[in-house]
Amino acid sequence: MRKAGRVVAEMLEATSSAARPGVTTAQLDRVARDVLERRSARSNFLGYHGFPAVICTSPNNVIVHGIPGEYVLRDGDIISLDCGAIVEGYHGDAAVTVAVGDIPPLTEKLLRVTEESLHAGIGQLVAGNRLHDVGYAVQTVAEGAGFSVVRGYVGHGIGTQMHEEPAVPNYWPGTPGPKLRTGMVFAVEPMVNIGAAGTALLDDGWTVVTADGSLSAHFEHTIAVTDDGPEILTVPG
Repeated sequence: MRKAGRVVAEMLEATSSAARPGVTTAQLDRVARDVLERRSARSNFLGYHGFPAVICTSPNNVIVHGIPGEYVLRDGDIISLDCGAIVEGYHGDAAVTVAVGDIPPLTEKLLRVTEESLHAGIGQLVAGNRLHDVGYAVQTVAEGAGFSVVRGYVGHGIGTQMHEEPAVPNYWPGTPGPKLRTGMVFAVEPMVNIGAAGTALLDDGWTVVTADGSLSAHFEHTIAVTDDGPEILTVPG
């Protein structure tokens, strides 16, 4: 899974660097495909329930699952880049939201807080803790900054499949959840909105947007619970 995670990290780095004004989201998908080919890795997104690309590209008010296509990035946009890879049968999955050119202070705050909420959640992935401590930590950071946490889409277990049980809510669901044990691996992925938490699904059956049109950010890592604490697997080697 470390090998898969390193490929995902390279995909994120390459697509983030390429996300400039005038670039289409389809071009970003091509950049990610080039990384997969160069690293002899397989995509876990392409063909998943019919998904047509190797990354999800979700600009501005798109929360998750945006399909790469003809959308042209503009100065002032933000875009979530969600990447995945399979190496030797094991999966990696991670996402980042980046600024395209200059963005206003509130948008900068959204990106910073969402990433901080991710790392707050990661910090709870310690053997003996409860899984829903993750969501409590995410929610505390995001809502403490005046933003809202999406509830309809959550993180997940990950291993020989991209999506495995259990689900990993980004909020406190009212129960502590299962006890964490060494060797468990999770994809933690807070989705945080400037406005309300409501979502809407577009007619393509994939693209999820904020119901009120507000901006949304999405950050994700694949993390293993180890004897030495949480280990982020989707980082450069």
